[in-house]
Amino acid sequence: MKCTLKNLLDPHPDQIGETVTDFLRYLGGPSIIFLTGNDISRTRAFVTLLHGNEPSGVKALFRWLKSGRRPQVNIVCIIASVEAAMFGPAFSHRVIDPMRDLNRCFNGPFDDEQGELARDIVSTLQRYQPESVIDMHNTSGSGPSFAVATFSDQKHEALTTLFTQRLIITHLKLGALMEISEHLCPTVTIECGGRLDNEADEIGWDGLSNYFSSENVFAVRSADWGLELLHNPVRLELNENCSLCYSDQASSGYNLTLPPTVEHLNFGVTRKNTLLGWVNNGVVPELSNIFSCRNSVDESVLNELIYIVGNEILVRQDLKLFMITCDPLIAKMDCLLYAVKSDGSELSL
Repeated sequence: MKCTLKNLLDPHPDQIGETVTDFLRYLGGPSIIFLTGNDISRTRAFVTLLHGNEPSGVKALFRWLKSGRRPQVNIVCIIASVEAAMFGPAFSHRVIDPMRDLNRCFNGPFDDEQGELARDIVSTLQRYQPESVIDMHNTSGSGPSFAVATFSDQKHEALTTLFTQRLIITHLKLGALMEISEHLCPTVTIECGGRLDNEADEIGWDGLSNYFSSENVFAVRSADWGLELLHNPVRLELNENCSLCYSDQASSGYNLTLPPTVEHLNFGVTRKNTLLGWVNNGVVPELSNIFSCRNSVDESVLNELIYIVGNEILVRQDLKLFMITCDPLIAKMDCLLYAVKSDGSELSL
């Protein structure tokens, strides 16, 4: 079967256009860019645009290519959802409907276009045998940067601190690239911050520059000592029949209303009894009719997370919340938010 990825070698800065949009047109579709390093005996991998609406990674890569700099080691760059990123307006679509979310396809099935692309990304990583993989993303809502890995050790923590000071260790198996590529080499997902935040683009650029130019990305740095670790976050998911909107007050036509400012709760500590949103003013449903939330040992921890008084949804205990989205499509397709206890530990009964 033909590979779905276009292959490019050391493109010249003058070839790739003057803007990121020009660059995407130049690529035309999912692409591999191989950059030859000063040390050609080693290779690292950089993956971006698994979601078409998360631009910081491809912006950072474009900036590096325009600089004409040579990386310290070989870098294999995979730019995935180019068509979704260009589907107008640029960087507004996570995926082109009705395609599957690419970062949920790495465990198969591989019998559709997104599955084939996921398969070819993994095959590319297997072929190049990189010493590490960085997969760069943005969150859909505004918020600070963080990293995600399947477990924590010195290598994962060192990779993290090239980009950010917060690492989430997750048990979740969603079909993400991180879960598969981790079997090949240390892999860290970087969430640079909100997809519309200029600061996220700078975090992406600074981190990519560190990753491409460092002699040893696993070296212990002083920043490692200040790393915040969060363990096994739970996902607050909406049930299939739950309708959702964002408004400053409860909306009678929807099961669930969240304030547009809810994304301000991303990180920091959200205190017990904080208002999260409202259920319909009619018959107040059971929480389980709207949400589901299970931890790593498959306990339902919904009642440890939130509760209802009147028609208000309130936070049950002090928590750290993150990846809260104000996009109803993403909230329905993926989840509303992630949560850990205020000390960074997992929610449990």
